[in-house]
Amino acid sequence: MITKGIRGAITVEYNAEEAIKSATLELLDEMIAQNNIDVASISHVIFTLTDDLNAAFPAKFARLDLGWKNVAMMCYHELDVPNSLKMCLRVLIVLNCDEQFEPKFVYLKGAQNLR
Repeated sequence: MITKGIRGAITVEYNAEEAIKSATLELLDEMIAQNNIDVASISHVIFTLTDDLNAAFPAKFARLDLGWKNVAMMCYHELDVPNSLKMCLRVLIVLNCDEQFEPKFVYLKGAQNLR
């Protein structure tokens, strides 16, 4: 068994807890569906938010709404690069899997421009 990372990103409408929650759950739901993820196979998850998003921790919603109580998760601020995409939530799910697994990366809303 090896580990592979699944990247995802979504833009958030505004800096409020309910907007961050909605975006987090929408992105994670799509990443789970496209990659057929079994939560027991998740090693850990890293969330980053651009500096203009600070109203809530995305990991909170994965724990409370998706039941990821035994998944190690951390939240960070994204590097503030000039002219980069604003209001963006990024996720890296690190998954224990076999070598044949091909991750499908998910970019939603304004984050589609990152691809």
